[in-house]
Amino acid sequence: MNHDVPRIRALNDELRQHLLGGNAVITPGVAALGQEAVERIVQTIAIFDDFCHANDPHEEHDFGSFEADGHTIFFKIDYFDKALSMHSPDPSDPAVTERVITIMLAEEY
Repeated sequence: MNHDVPRIRALNDELRQHLLGGNAVITPGVAALGQEAVERIVQTIAIFDDFCHANDPHEEHDFGSFEADGHTIFFKIDYFDKALSMHSPDPSDPAVTERVITIMLAEEY
């Protein structure tokens, strides 16, 4: 299936940078770092621009990894149908897609 990658990337960037157009989930390990650390991590994700072929082979800006507070942090954006029961039929179409960004410690992956 050939989806509109520039559109997917723009929608992912909107979620990653502004937490708009989807849902955000943090794992228990990230939550345990405390509110200030979580806020710093969310800010780092918002300005993250270290996308390359190794971590973004489809150029969708849907995954990143960085160090924060002595931990390796991962963020991952997944595309679900509106019922959150299966993969989205078209991640480039917000009418049929619910985006979820998950922020986790690397060891929780």
